[in-house]
Amino acid sequence: MITNTQSGTNIQEIAAGIFRINTPVALPGDMAFNFNQYLIVDDAPMLFHTGLRQLFPLVSEAIRAVMPLERLRYVGLSHFEADECGALNAFLAAAPDAVPVCSQVAAMVSIGDYADRTPRSLADGEELALGSHTIRWFDAPHVPHAWECGLMLDVATRTFFCGDLFTQGGTGEVALTESDILGPSEAFRKPMDYFAHAPQTRVVLERLAREAPTTLACMHGSAWRGDGARLLRELAAVLGRTLRAEEPAERESPTSQRVLAAAS
Repeated sequence: MITNTQSGTNIQEIAAGIFRINTPVALPGDMAFNFNQYLIVDDAPMLFHTGLRQLFPLVSEAIRAVMPLERLRYVGLSHFEADECGALNAFLAAAPDAVPVCSQVAAMVSIGDYADRTPRSLADGEELALGSHTIRWFDAPHVPHAWECGLMLDVATRTFFCGDLFTQGGTGEVALTESDILGPSEAFRKPMDYFAHAPQTRVVLERLAREAPTTLACMHGSAWRGDGARLLRELAAVLGRTLRAEEPAERESPTSQRVLAAAS
């Protein structure tokens, strides 16, 4: 459903009671991109990602197409970044009973000060009941980036809210796909590698794979349906190959040699 014809903002149900809100945007150089938010409609509705502050009118308009905005109870975020939580305080003002939801680290270092209402911080593995949906929180520091990063799974529908994992460029016109998203997401990642490539990345991805998600709610691009465990393990393997390919070049680079020589 198109909710704003001028911006192209639209809302589509990707799993039972879970809606993707998508707004296409143009990046510098006329590069097509998109921002997604996810609305879980339940007894205690949750919005995961708020979008940039200037997107608040468009995102709130889309929410109102399926439920009263004032009913929002939780506003979740993966990590502290403008497209994750830029409009957080605007949503808190519009929904008087809403509170932020984030990791304990995010609450400590950013959200506890930034948000106009005290956040509900979730511990690793903690669950939050929304009604027919239950959210399970996973701490994922530096996966793909930010110390405070966390990701979540709806245990009822096996929908994994995977934040910046599997980011795809373009307008995100297709709401839900079963086609390949790893190839397009890797093509987008490589020129501007935004992954932290932390030592525990593979361990975190393997832990998430064991949850056997069947829908991946991507923050940028199409949501995906299929064997989520397989796709997460394929991502871990690709990232592992990337690191192994880069390590020799880093050790042997002239810059590294000059730094070592200067230090000796």
